[in-house]
Order: sequence, then C-alpha cells, then structure tokens
Amino acid sequence: MLLDYCTGKILILYPGDGRNILSLDKAFLAAGVYLTLKHITLALGPEFSHLRPKFYTWIFICCDLFSLILQGAGGGIAASSNDDPSKQNIGNDLMLSGIAWQVVTLIVFIGFASDFFLRMYRNRHRLTPAASALLADPKFKLFLCALFTATLTIFTRCVFRIAEMANGWSNPIMQSQIKFIILDGAMCAIAALALTVFHPGYCFPYMQRYHQKNFSEKRDSTEIVSDSELGVPSR
Repeated sequence: MLLDYCTGKILILYPGDGRNILSLDKAFLAAGVYLTLKHITLALGPEFSHLRPKFYTWIFICCDLFSLILQGAGGGIAASSNDDPSKQNIGNDLMLSGIAWQVVTLIVFIGFASDFFLRMYRNRHRLTPAASALLADPKFKLFLCALFTATLTIFTRCVFRIAEMANGWSNPIMQSQIKFIILDGAMCAIAALALTVFHPGYCFPYMQRYHQKNFSEKRDSTEIVSDSELGVPSR
C-alpha cells in the first residue's frame, strides 16, 4: 500500500517516470481471497461448487499473474518509448488490458463464489453436522463478512484503475490525489485490515488444520520412503 501511494505521487508529479512501476498489493490480497474460498468449499461441501476446490487457486492466481505480465510489458514499452506516441499508446493499451483482465477475473470469481453460497443455502438440509456448526459459529460469520468486504474493496480498486488509465497519463482522474487515496490506497487498506482483524487462523481454524494435516501426511510419507530405501522397516 505504501508502494501504491509512492507510485501515485510519482505518476502525478512525473508521469513518464512511473510507467514501469507495478503495484502488487491487489494481487497478494486477491490470492488470499482465492485460497480462502478453496478451503471454505472444502469445509462446507465441495459438492455445492461447480469448480473443484483446488482449481480456485490455480485458475484465478494464474489469471492474476497473466494480468501482471500484461501490465509489466505495457509499462516497459511505455517507459522505453522515448516520447514516441505510437509506442506510448501501445504500452498504455497493454497496461489497461492487464487491469481490465483483473476486473474480468474478479467478476468470474465472484460469480463462482456466489453460485457456491447460493447452492449451499438452497441445499442447507444436506450440510454435514460439522459444516452446520461452522456456519453457526459467530467468528466464522464475521470472517465471511470480512471476506466479502475485502472482495468488494479489491474490485472497487480495480475498476478505479481502469478509469484512471482510460485516457492516458494526463487523465484528470489520475491527477487527483484525493480520488487516488480514497479509491486506491484506502480500498487496499480496508481489505488488508478486514483480513487481518478477522484472520482465518482465528476465525476459520479448519484452514490451518487442513494445512497441518497435509504437511504431516507428506512428512510421514517422505520418512516412510526414506526408511524403505535404507532397508529400515516402516513404522
């Protein structure tokens, strides 16, 4: 977020010098949201999701990575244009395409998440006792509210970036520091604060137990393989 603020100041004061600076905060925040939805579907019922839980992280994080590549390529072309208008336009269009791709990715993600929760609600009589108990937990309800808030603020920030970049570096929206602070930095700050205060380690312990279980299983599997290779009887 501090990097975003510094980037905004550079773009306002020296537009040409800030073209190759990428803001990565949204990507990391969104990756956390994608990962969390995977574990929510595992805990509440994978059968209610049209997408296999493991694909939430693989598909959407890869989409965000592709977006960053587009923005990086566009920033590099714009920064090395040497005041060539055609190259500057190509760079700007690539950066705008990368930001637009972020918005499309979030829209698709929100669609999958909304479909999952809607199907789960309609079939709530099929929930396991553990899933029903989790939904009734006040901490988990607060965590879901925080997750919704983070998703909404990340989406708002991405839409603002499109409006900011739409008319190039001289765009009046880009020149407005107040709009930048409210619709960019503040949105990321709210998302980060929501996911920190209502951290899944406290509000959604299933997620931590899942990773600990997987780690233990992998460690035990590695030890068994190592012992067998040495001729030591497995435990």
